[in-house]
Amino acid sequence: MDAVIERGAPGQMAVAVTPHNSTDFADGVCRGLYIGGSGNIVVVPPQGSAVTFIGVVAGTILPVQAIRVNATSTTATNIVAIY
Repeated sequence: MDAVIERGAPGQMAVAVTPHNSTDFADGVCRGLYIGGSGNIVVVPPQGSAVTFIGVVAGTILPVQAIRVNATSTTATNIVAIY
């Protein structure tokens, strides 16, 4: 994405996420994640250490930067990356 994004501005693009244990997002670091179906989600931030969010409720927007959502132990569904 070539546009300069102001810090704190809302997302300009959304992409469906397919969790994978080694493939990073094609569009780079996202600004947040929308969780459509409740469950656990394993997020990999730009620094690379996976973090598990347990019991995320459907409809939640996680305000985390991420390069990937791992498939292993992710039970949440309908995940969308916000850029």
